[in-house]
Amino acid sequence: MADAYDELLDRYKRISALGDGSQVLYWDQQVMMPEGGTPARSEQLSALSSVVHERLTADEVGDLLDDAESEDLSDEQAAVVREIRREYDRKSRVPEELVEEHSRLQSEAQDVWREARSEADFETFEPILRELLDLRVERAEHIDPDRDPYEVLFEKSEPYLGLDTVERIFDELKDGLVPLIEDVRASDDVPNVFEGTFDTDTQRELSEEVLDLLGYDWDRGRLDVSTHPFTSGTQFDARVTTRFDEADPLAAIGSTVHEFGHATYMLGLSQDDYGSPLGESRSSGVHESQSRFWENHVGRTREFWDLFLPTMQEYFPQLSDVTTEEAYRAANRVKEDNCIRVEADEVTYHMHIILRSEVEREFVSGDLDVSEIPRAWNDKMEEYLGIRPDDDAGGCLQDIHWTGGFASFQNYTVGSVLAAQIWAAIEDDLDDPRGLIREGDFEPLHDWFRENVHQHGSRYTTDELIREATGEDLTAEYFLDYVEAKLGEIYDL
Repeated sequence: MADAYDELLDRYKRISALGDGSQVLYWDQQVMMPEGGTPARSEQLSALSSVVHERLTADEVGDLLDDAESEDLSDEQAAVVREIRREYDRKSRVPEELVEEHSRLQSEAQDVWREARSEADFETFEPILRELLDLRVERAEHIDPDRDPYEVLFEKSEPYLGLDTVERIFDELKDGLVPLIEDVRASDDVPNVFEGTFDTDTQRELSEEVLDLLGYDWDRGRLDVSTHPFTSGTQFDARVTTRFDEADPLAAIGSTVHEFGHATYMLGLSQDDYGSPLGESRSSGVHESQSRFWENHVGRTREFWDLFLPTMQEYFPQLSDVTTEEAYRAANRVKEDNCIRVEADEVTYHMHIILRSEVEREFVSGDLDVSEIPRAWNDKMEEYLGIRPDDDAGGCLQDIHWTGGFASFQNYTVGSVLAAQIWAAIEDDLDDPRGLIREGDFEPLHDWFRENVHQHGSRYTTDELIREATGEDLTAEYFLDYVEAKLGEIYDL
């Protein structure tokens, strides 16, 4: 029976390698591919997804799973079988032709979204979004016809945490953040000392500097530019992208540090377990906890700006009179009139996530027609943030994510909540972590994450991993305490 486990794992590794190849093709499409390459790339990705689906759902895999599950496995082996079983069960229920069609349509939808966004015209995107909706609901119904399709879709990216847990956290955040945002709105504004024009080529050099500072492994990564920043890869090759705005250098720094968090998670996974669930990240929510930790609990601290501001002033001498305190406050200012999620501060950010998730759940359930998405989006933006987008590009078309899937946006907020909980655990475990940031000594933080998160891969379920790392179940308490204390000081609330 040990042979059954070994053969199962060997098959899974080959399947994972095909999936990683698809990631490289996706990265190329977003970063390097000429605009005219979409038709061929759609076919390539569709063919690969079909091969992956066929190999993973083969009868032989089911037989090997049955044999392996009947044996006395170690804890790690049992975790491997659990994760492969979950993937097998979900995917074997979906017809191969549906998988292939879905992959092709996703690839086409990315170019349609770019065109629609550039024209600020949701009607251009609406037909293909409607097709994606139909395919994804059909897929969810194949996986489990007796359950809410939205919940089934949510479990693709976060299989163990539970949508009910996430929605409870959302309710707690709405109760705490909406009045906090109103208090900030009523207080004196914090000046933005990073105003002016900032050359984008110089910003790129500065992004490379911040990656160097944090400890990015350039032998296993690279920095590029994409319309929407993202990270792609494995523990051997984790590539980050960012974007630049000549009027806002903080945006590129924040995006770069955020994507560094994703990359350092990938690069911290066990190399010996590459291709196995033990060498794969746990979930989207855990992934976001890594990126939001580095972006917020490192990149938005006084200590970080005490460390990094002199470097920024070297690249942009017009900032020579800016003080650490002014930079820190500017990096944490609440942008009351901002409609764009990726440009949001860490407080209003979550209202963007919540409103999108609520709109998404309504149209997946059929309670909201796809054509009504812009109105529903704008109404919720006004309800939660007191503003309305000027057009669809600043509203429901601002993110590419609906081309890739539904019911995963919640994990951005799960990640922020978990990041605050992790910071509390790190403060208990490390001597003066803020001092480490001020000194630019990030290796103890990397060591902590490797030991408590990265090395485990997908050995634990999400809730188990959170308890292993922090000693508690997921809670919004730490995040709410953290932002209330920070903004209370900055805005004198």
